[in-house]
Amino acid sequence: MSSTDEMYQSVIIEHDRSPRNFRVLEHPSHHAEGSNPLCGDRVSVDLQVDADGRITDVAFQGSGCAISRASASMMTTVLKGKTTAEAQELFERFHALMMTGTTAEPKELGKLVAFQGVAAFPMRVKCATLPWHAVNEALRPKA
Repeated sequence: MSSTDEMYQSVIIEHDRSPRNFRVLEHPSHHAEGSNPLCGDRVSVDLQVDADGRITDVAFQGSGCAISRASASMMTTVLKGKTTAEAQELFERFHALMMTGTTAEPKELGKLVAFQGVAAFPMRVKCATLPWHAVNEALRPKA
């Protein structure tokens, strides 16, 4: 294993052991839940979005494997302060990374590139993308 792979693995382990924003968000403006029936992972995502479309707070709850918890934790830290359009863009970039295992602009994903190796394991891709799909659903305009 390369030193880069080890660093990325340690980032995932750290976010699993000490997840950021793992809490209930009082009075969220947006909410969605997601589950992966194949492995039992479940996530609930709450966001506070201001009138300008900026995510001012985000939190998650749920249970699941280290990959899904770390992904949710890292996702919440990167989404705070972003606009909903920027959040959608990050979703698309992260999803592309998970589907292909590569990204044209790794710096734009920052530490999320730690999940690059997960792409080699299709069953784990669902774990990593679960919280992102929940946020994407939460931010989808309601009819």
